[in-house]
Amino acid sequence: MEFNLSEGQLMIQQMVREFARKELGPIAADLDRESRFPQEIIDKMAALDLFALPFSEKYGGTGDGYLAYVIAVEEISRACASTGLTYAAHCSIGTEPISLFGSEVQKQQWLVPCAKGEMLAAFGLTEPEAGSDAGSTRTTAVLEGDHWVLKGSKCFITNATHAGVAVISAVTEPGRGASGISAFIVPTSTPGFNVSSTYEKLGMKASDTAEIILDDVHIPRENLLGEQGRGFKQLLKVLDGGRISIGALSVGIAQACLDEALAYAKARVQFGQAISRFQAIQFKLADMAMSVELARLAVYRAAWLKDQGFPFTRESAIAKLYASDTAVKAALEAIQIFGGYGYTREYPVERYLRDAKLMEIGEGTSEIQRLVIARQLGC
Repeated sequence: MEFNLSEGQLMIQQMVREFARKELGPIAADLDRESRFPQEIIDKMAALDLFALPFSEKYGGTGDGYLAYVIAVEEISRACASTGLTYAAHCSIGTEPISLFGSEVQKQQWLVPCAKGEMLAAFGLTEPEAGSDAGSTRTTAVLEGDHWVLKGSKCFITNATHAGVAVISAVTEPGRGASGISAFIVPTSTPGFNVSSTYEKLGMKASDTAEIILDDVHIPRENLLGEQGRGFKQLLKVLDGGRISIGALSVGIAQACLDEALAYAKARVQFGQAISRFQAIQFKLADMAMSVELARLAVYRAAWLKDQGFPFTRESAIAKLYASDTAVKAALEAIQIFGGYGYTREYPVERYLRDAKLMEIGEGTSEIQRLVIARQLGC
């Protein structure tokens, strides 16, 4: 069993780490404070082909694979989780459905510009009455001649304001439950596609999160993604991959917590010595390091399974669940090590905690992950 990254993966890791350190680290606190979407950073990431990593060269990608991509998600999130979320949502759940289920024409029209970073993508699944229970979707799509007409709303949609295209789930066959849900490719410039003002959030303040209102949105018949009635199953498969990227994002946050806590513990002097010399602090740091490493291994293994074409539903749920839990715990421990300073905005650990909490909610709550794992066990 080989645990070492390939030469190419190591090069990507080093390149993204250096980019994040130079470009993102110095402005991350300002982005959070101003709730500012970092378009200039997104443009630079596109220039570095970061959006292309998981996609085929045939469609504008680099073909480096999902593991290379989640390594990049981790490094970006280590510097700025909001930017990591923008990146992950675009690739894993915005663009991936088109990559997995799109026709050749759809891939050329939408996958290519998304892989090149020429436009951002969003994923419209969650609704006010359909969160964890995504099968209760109420948005409808009715075929009228050569066009589908979409009506409804989606909430908590990442990248909604800045996206050029969105993959939207809608009911096409009422009364059939999840079997009556289909997926559609919807250009955000389509008349009737409206985005509300963004939410006031606890964390991830530099990430764009908004509500989508679909008011008689007419899209061509050929914008149906995959087969009619198969949308729910398609989107569940997409979420499997998305959970790996959220796991990677969580590892990035947790690693940042460890980095800051360790540096502070070595510099902070109490009772005549650095607090890193006290066993109570050493145990906290050791536990953080252990959990971060285990979370990273779980995430990398799930990504490797995906790259190899093996089943990974259980592994992605485990990775997401454990890594998100690790991120929250690492942030809490980092604040404890900082003491009173950790509770202020003078240091970044309070931001890490605010950002980390979303990891236990987005793309399937921790409770849903446990259900997925249990079902994979045959329960």
